[in-house]
Amino acid sequence: MAPKLETLAKIYLNGKPAEISDETRQELCDWLMGEFQQLPINIVPSDFERYETAQEMLNDLAHDRLYVSDRSYNTEVYPNPFCGFAFQAIHDYDHYKNNSDFSLSGEIASYRATANRAPSLEIQKILYSQIVLKAAAWLYLGHEPESKIVFA
Repeated sequence: MAPKLETLAKIYLNGKPAEISDETRQELCDWLMGEFQQLPINIVPSDFERYETAQEMLNDLAHDRLYVSDRSYNTEVYPNPFCGFAFQAIHDYDHYKNNSDFSLSGEIASYRATANRAPSLEIQKILYSQIVLKAAAWLYLGHEPESKIVFA
């Protein structure tokens, strides 16, 4: 296993959940809603994970549609569940724009695209936890880890 993957995974797995102010949560949600409204694709809610591979997702996105699972946005960081749904759609669309897969390097590319548009450092830190650190933990464990926000 790559040392970088293991290091990032352990930061997530061993990290204590971060304290995030209500103001930052609301700023995050407001920003995500603005980003979501700009997506030029049809977002379709799904009761289950539709994509085993990034290529399956990229194929759907090439046809201007994206299925987003309700399992994807159950973290408590968002003031309401729809913000998590919006985050997942935005994140997946950034995979498409960067032609990146679900590997650690693909998640980092998607993170960079999203973080470059984020309105604050606090939101960039949340995105880093949600995208890079959580993905590293998932790849390390072979299954989805407990959902939390960890500041590295």
